[in-house]
Amino acid sequence: DEYQWKGPFYFIQGADPQFGLMKAWAVGDTNNGDDEWGEEIKLAEQAVHAINKLNPKPKFFVLCGDLIHGMPGTQWRKDQEQDLKNVLKNTDQDIPLVFVSGNHDIGNTPTRGTIDNYCKNWGDDYFSFWVGGVFFLVLNSQLYFDSSKCPELKQAQDVWLNEQLAVAEKHKCKHIIVFQHIPLFLRKPDEDHNYFNLEKSVRQEIMEKFHKAGIFSNF
Repeated sequence: DEYQWKGPFYFIQGADPQFGLMKAWAVGDTNNGDDEWGEEIKLAEQAVHAINKLNPKPKFFVLCGDLIHGMPGTQWRKDQEQDLKNVLKNTDQDIPLVFVSGNHDIGNTPTRGTIDNYCKNWGDDYFSFWVGGVFFLVLNSQLYFDSSKCPELKQAQDVWLNEQLAVAEKHKCKHIIVFQHIPLFLRKPDEDHNYFNLEKSVRQEIMEKFHKAGIFSNF
């Protein structure tokens, strides 16, 4: 049923709840200073409360990565994940939750192990879904940032993405929307590479695929 365009709808997008960041940033130790996250819990609760009050209800609520601050293997990670789940479980049951992996969720240089752990906690690291005739793609952008420890997983995502774009073309969907944690670029497509965007050659390859499929970048 969701392959067909049924008219306008909306969804809610959030990003970087990152339980533990505020304390770590305040004390100037972003590697080890994330042993408190009470303020983040309050903010996440406020977001859930506001979303639950919306009428009509959004089709879904997507969180675009950095769900928690603790990197894989760090001390407070599991507690941060559990506290975020405890907040999000209060989201209205009619509003599906969609999760996108970020660097703090699977590491700046992810491995099969860190990705497997993420998938056990939050669901697949890349997938697609349809809502009201709109085709949504969720990508694992860390595989485009640094896949040196799991090149086979990047290759698998590339193959999958090509297949998904072919599906989109076959169904002639009205719109395609892509979610990923690291943006292709911040201000302009030919900007220099830095920590907050994707390397130029990788960016260009992805953009060419998207353009061919009718996906255009909007920031």
